[in-house]
Amino acid sequence: MLAQTPAPAPAQPGPIEFGVANMDTSVSPCVDFYQYACGTWLKKNPAPPDQARWGRFSELEERNRDVLHQILEDAAKPSPSRDPVTRQIGDYFAACMDEKAIDARRLKPIESELNRIRDLKDKSALAEEIAHLHGIGVNALFSFGSGQDFKDSDQVIAQADQGGLGMPDRDYYLKDDAKSAELRTKYVEHVEHMFELMFVMDEPMLPSNTPGAATALAKADADTVMKIETAIAKGSLDLVSRRDPSKVYHKLAVADVQALSPLFSWKEYLRASASPEFQSINVASPDFFKAVNAAIQDFSLAQWQTYLTWQLVHSVARLLPTPFVQENFNYFGKTLSGTETLRPRWKRCADFTDAELGEALGRKFVEKTFGEEGKERTLKMVAALEKALGQDIDGLTWMTGPTKQKALEKLHAIANKIGYPDKWRDYSSVAIQLDDPVGNNFRADSFEFHRELNKIGKPVDRAEWEMTPPTVNAYYDPLMNNINFPAGILQPPFFDKREDDAVNFGGIGMVIGHELTHGFDDEGRQFDPQGNLKDWWTPEDGKEFDRRVACIDQEYSKFEVAPGAHVNGKLTLGENTADNGGLRIALMALLNTIGANAEKVDGFTPEQRVFLSFGQIWCENAREEVLRMQVQTDPHAPPRARVNGVVQNMPEFQKAFSCKAGQPMVSDNACHVW
Repeated sequence: MLAQTPAPAPAQPGPIEFGVANMDTSVSPCVDFYQYACGTWLKKNPAPPDQARWGRFSELEERNRDVLHQILEDAAKPSPSRDPVTRQIGDYFAACMDEKAIDARRLKPIESELNRIRDLKDKSALAEEIAHLHGIGVNALFSFGSGQDFKDSDQVIAQADQGGLGMPDRDYYLKDDAKSAELRTKYVEHVEHMFELMFVMDEPMLPSNTPGAATALAKADADTVMKIETAIAKGSLDLVSRRDPSKVYHKLAVADVQALSPLFSWKEYLRASASPEFQSINVASPDFFKAVNAAIQDFSLAQWQTYLTWQLVHSVARLLPTPFVQENFNYFGKTLSGTETLRPRWKRCADFTDAELGEALGRKFVEKTFGEEGKERTLKMVAALEKALGQDIDGLTWMTGPTKQKALEKLHAIANKIGYPDKWRDYSSVAIQLDDPVGNNFRADSFEFHRELNKIGKPVDRAEWEMTPPTVNAYYDPLMNNINFPAGILQPPFFDKREDDAVNFGGIGMVIGHELTHGFDDEGRQFDPQGNLKDWWTPEDGKEFDRRVACIDQEYSKFEVAPGAHVNGKLTLGENTADNGGLRIALMALLNTIGANAEKVDGFTPEQRVFLSFGQIWCENAREEVLRMQVQTDPHAPPRARVNGVVQNMPEFQKAFSCKAGQPMVSDNACHVW
């Protein structure tokens, strides 16, 4: 995958084209290439008040969101001529936009769900209730669904994984530094404030009308939530470990899964979730489910009811009355990300529609923005990049012949999915009501939950997409062995038909190269051409690969993004490896394409323009808070590290800009894998 979670944008985005006007030529490219490529853009484009970060991705996301906004505004207009897809997305958006009606309903939309939790009689009922909550999109206690079998990638199996936390990751609960302690304190305060709002709007939740009772009970409930979430966080696998496929693949018989957590009835959970019959489950983290069992033992039914209530309200806070929306933003927007103001409601509702009915909305987006011409242009570039990667593999001096042959077999087996699905998902069974935005969310999540469960025991659908068409991102799937490029990213500044080949190879060409290289990073290399977890490396080549990626780990771990906050070289290893390989093969593909044609444009050679285009797609201003969160939870390094980390490893860059030994963009120990 190319980018971190997308950030929305201000109402009037700046220009999104590549250009010398974005540069800061007062800085030497050999001293700080990121500043050289992006300096003027950075100066002119601070993060707006409603953003934690603002960059070139954001500019394109905003342009796409404007298209979605027009589609949704038109779709929301009542008309007997609306087709079913238009009516669905239009009514979902309109219901979300009706803030006055949402405020007037208070907590009535979730009243029946709150009552279900209140009416639990004993802890044996937890399994059925959690199955119900999962079915409406509430991330309570753990996650359950389906996925490809790591060792038989043609088959879909059941899988259970850790979950159930309110903060972004387990380490937020466990790290003992001052900043983590501060964020925990503020999280408990946030949960307390949310419970107080619930008590104000739903009197049956408050057993006493004594002055101060709401505050006291909310404080106690927040403390309970923190205790339960901390208990299951202690059993959760850390993010770096989760990047190793062997550490998240434990195919167990149902009886063995039950033995991990005897106090949780899997039989009742599977019955209540309407799961198809199966014999085995991939349990990503067995130790997590042991921790779940201990937590069921240690906490009372009343405490579990408090936790489930919190998880319910937390999951739908964005569609509840304004005080809940604002309080949710106060912690997750302001405290965690540093964002100053809440985004306009239409932007949030457009994003919610994309998240819940993505291929219905995406179908309309594609009709307006993309066509066969866009797909053909992209496939042509993919072919050029695949050819270059093949040449790169052939020319490696550190890899032996047998492994090279296997690597080339895998490369030639990679499938390419461009723009949008060949077959659109059918949401016709999802009932969308103009007066029920929360219910619309529950029903859309229920559709997706059961769609995933119904895959269990069936052959894999290799045509399925994980991203919606408007998404400004791309991804490689190691189990599918395919690369996926949504229509949303196949636009300027990544691809611009007005620009020369050098600019496009530095933009979308690097993106294509990045995704192809993911098939051969520290995670992707463990899967064979069919997507099975299988070692196809000779032992000596495997050791040499590990030595080379260790160089990347150590190099990127030195980047400091805020005082005391460094890039996690192990967490970001796959993305950093893909960046380094992606730009190298993009440059190779360009030179293959243009041959001896080396004319300068705006005073820059084609090689220089490849590097400048690469640098400029990553121009971004980000707040310190979100940078700190990024290096703790995101497998992508922040942009300055991504750009400078790549070019300092490339002799081709140093030659293009006449850099000399000893300058910052000339590494003393250049890392080179692909």
